Parts: sequence; C-alpha cells; structure tokens
Amino acid sequence: MAITGINHLAFITHDLEATIRFYRDLLGMTLESGVGHGGFRHYFFRAGEAQVAFFAYEGAQAMRPKNHGAPTREPLGFDHVSLTCETREQLFGFKDRLEAAGFEVSGAVDHGTLWSIYFFDPNNIPLEISWDILKITQPPAVADDQPLAIVAEGAGTQPGVWPEVTSPTPIEQMTAHTGNGFEMRDAALAESRGDYTEEYRALITATSNAAE
Repeated sequence: MAITGINHLAFITHDLEATIRFYRDLLGMTLESGVGHGGFRHYFFRAGEAQVAFFAYEGAQAMRPKNHGAPTREPLGFDHVSLTCETREQLFGFKDRLEAAGFEVSGAVDHGTLWSIYFFDPNNIPLEISWDILKITQPPAVADDQPLAIVAEGAGTQPGVWPEVTSPTPIEQMTAHTGNGFEMRDAALAESRGDYTEEYRALITATSNAAE
C-alpha cells in the first residue's frame, strides 16, 4: 500500500476568471472539471497526473505575498507549488511567456537536481516551474550539514513505527456519502465528458446485482 502521486492541491481564489485565464490560457493546463452552486465554486486544472484546484466564493481574498522559501514566523504550513516541465527550452519558454504577460519571473536557478523559475499567480500564490536535471538512483540523496538520524533509516517505510491495524473496515462498510461536487459526475456522464474508472464501474455493477 502506497501513495502513488498527488491528486490535487487546493487553494482559494478571489477571482476565478483571472485564475482560469492564468492556469488554462497562460500556463496551458487543462480546465478539467468544476462545480458551482449558490455562488460557491470549486474548479480543477490538470497538469499531467496532478491537479490544482480552487475554491471561489464571496468574500475570498488574495493571499498575502511571501517569497518562495523565505523564512517566516507566521503560522503557515504552505510555501509554494512546483510544476514540472520536460525540457530546458520549455522552462525558458514559460519564463518568456510569463514575462510577456506582465508577470515578474525570478531565475532560472540551479538547485542541483533541477532548474527552477519562480513567480506568483493572480491570487499571490507562489509558483515554481522546474526542469529535472538529475535522476536519483539510490534515495535518499541528502546533503545536510547537521544530518538527522531518522534519514539514515532509509527512503522506504520503516516497520514497527506505527501500530498495526487491528480493526480493518469491512468491505460492506467501504462507502462514501454525498459531498460538494457530486453533481459533476452526472453532468460529465450526461454530456459524454467522462466515464467511470474500471474499479468504480465494477463496484456499481456489483451493488446493482446485489440489490436485485
């Protein structure tokens, strides 16, 4: 059992139209899906296997700007989001495109394993675009002048750290309740803009057969 990727990162926007213009039209991400009701909206943009999502509602405000990696004493857990591109030409192509659109861009910066450029979106969310230049073949590869003992344990999951599961959820209780965005499914299916995953199709088939 393992996490296989990032599903989505969720943020708040005070201007959804400007956000769509930036992520879809300037950065070239796909406007994947969205839901809106009563003035509350939740929209998703896809970049490869990951998505960036935004909540939009009355009263939302842009973030206070904080530069990427800048130390702060504010009670913040978020610093910035890094997006990936595949080539050096693409990296500088994004730099040129952003600057032509009036956005200030810092870099490129060589971080040893990747080159990066830095900028802010219309919501003052700090963003990075990175081009990987080194593939780690034996993780973890760490350069730390005050090494942590826990890192020496290795890159993989360490056994015995957390309690073992003694009461696993029975399969018949593996259900989900309706939440925000539920109507996206029916809309996508009705307009032929989406389809079920194989596992979910098998689940609803089995549920339907059991109900008969």
